[in-house]
Amino acid sequence: MAEVQNLRRGDVYEEDNAMWRVIDHSHIKMGRGSATVRLKVRNVRTGSTVERTYNNGERVQDLELEVHEFQYQYFDGDHYHFMDTVTFDQVALTPGDLEGISGYLTDGQVVMGELHEGEVMSLKLPTTVDLEVVWADFAVVGDTAAGAPTKQVELSTGLRIQAPMFVKVGETIRVDTRDGSYVTRVKG
Repeated sequence: MAEVQNLRRGDVYEEDNAMWRVIDHSHIKMGRGSATVRLKVRNVRTGSTVERTYNNGERVQDLELEVHEFQYQYFDGDHYHFMDTVTFDQVALTPGDLEGISGYLTDGQVVMGELHEGEVMSLKLPTTVDLEVVWADFAVVGDTAAGAPTKQVELSTGLRIQAPMFVKVGETIRVDTRDGSYVTRVKG
């Protein structure tokens, strides 16, 4: 059992026969009343997000998730297939299960997976990935009047991001997986 005031972003707990992942938390102390903890949580299975308020000191059943390495194998049109690098078990996940990380997956990439009772709950990417630019907007000299000099580029996975004007088709760039931002060019 864990006290709600000790829960932090990313922690998972069980309540009402559902598993909840903490997205955001805030500790609220008003006047003479007792403190409360407001959590924004996401249902691990359904993906629905709700806000819950608890009194300071309340306890919830925290869950310890197993962490395994998974290697991305392929996408068959309906499912993304991964292999556990230790047991060699195959896992098939739908695009909805990946919560927007599919644009960063490349063949053979290793990701960390969280499991509960043998079921994959989530996958975590490395902080940055290197991807090849396959299409880029044309850069026009003097086209910086609207602010920072960036253009849209498409990467080998189909992901589109904003990158500096000097990025060209065929180059490899490093992308931050947390927010999809350009980091740097990768020298090949």
